[in-house]
Amino acid sequence: MSSGPSLTRRIIRVLPLALMLLATGCGFQLRGSSPVPPALQPLAVVCDRQVPEPLCQAVREQLELGRVQVQDATEAAYILTLDDFRQDRRATAITARGSAAEYRLSQSLRMSVRTADQVPLLAGAELVARESYRYDETNVLAKQREQEELERQLHDRLAQQVLFRLAPLTEARIRDLRQAHEAP
Repeated sequence: MSSGPSLTRRIIRVLPLALMLLATGCGFQLRGSSPVPPALQPLAVVCDRQVPEPLCQAVREQLELGRVQVQDATEAAYILTLDDFRQDRRATAITARGSAAEYRLSQSLRMSVRTADQVPLLAGAELVARESYRYDETNVLAKQREQEELERQLHDRLAQQVLFRLAPLTEARIRDLRQAHEAP
């Protein structure tokens, strides 16, 4: 009789693994894991001084999670440049006393990709991430922490957008862009 519950426990333990293997086998990927084409390797990430280091680090981590070989710009075949970072916080709702009740936090970033020999593959694509949050004057410290957490989440969203913008740069697309650049 003890084999019945033991067998059920084993099935419960093995079933999620089997489903995951089945989903992976048919090409399914988690939403956050956009594949970057192998043609873009090795890739360097160059961040302008105004781009926050946590954002640069989030982009590098997302690339590495996507199995992209990230190298120094002197050794890479392709260079991803991140610049023109801007962050804005605006009141979107006001209390009866005239103070802000809700804010919208937005971050934007420009990205470009070029080959090591300066052929542009993606020029000046602007990425934007936004989030709103409620503001309570009586709980300022907690709201400051919430804003910092939202900034981190916006960094992660921008990093994901960078990967999605890199996805169309297949070997064939890079070849076409190179030919168009070199054409008289």
